[in-house]
Amino acid sequence: MRRRPFMVVAIAITAAAILAICLAALRGVAAGPEATPSPHAIEYLPSISDLMIATIQPRHERLWQAEQDGNWEFAAYELGNLRGAFDRLGRAHPSEHDISFPDMITSVTEQPFKELNSAIQSKDGTAFAKAYADLTAACNSCHQALNHSVVEVRVPNRTSTSDLNTDTRN
Repeated sequence: MRRRPFMVVAIAITAAAILAICLAALRGVAAGPEATPSPHAIEYLPSISDLMIATIQPRHERLWQAEQDGNWEFAAYELGNLRGAFDRLGRAHPSEHDISFPDMITSVTEQPFKELNSAIQSKDGTAFAKAYADLTAACNSCHQALNHSVVEVRVPNRTSTSDLNTDTRN
């Protein structure tokens, strides 16, 4: 008699597995060829704003925080990530308002990136502060050139971990 509960469980598991296989097969037959993605299907491309918020802004903030914490190794890492994020942004959006977006990005970030790298390598907080402020100003100049001056980036401070200035009254 002890075998009966085991057999009931085994039969229930087997039935559930068979049912799952049958349902999967029916879905494949019912879906037909239209279920296969078309090679011409439009893929999702995040907007410039999406990429700025998801990739650029957090790295800009973490770069600053790393220097504030004296973590030069992490600052170097985040600078590399920030460069890469800007590169991917330019490749994803090759032009904006009939302007080469990768060229625009390079023109405003190249010098501040070099100065930041130098400051990080020499562990020079004063040079870092200047280069970081220059990068932040460069970002804002790009926003202004693209008619997005409402998006103002700032150097974070200890009371706020955000680099976005949402108080446009100043």
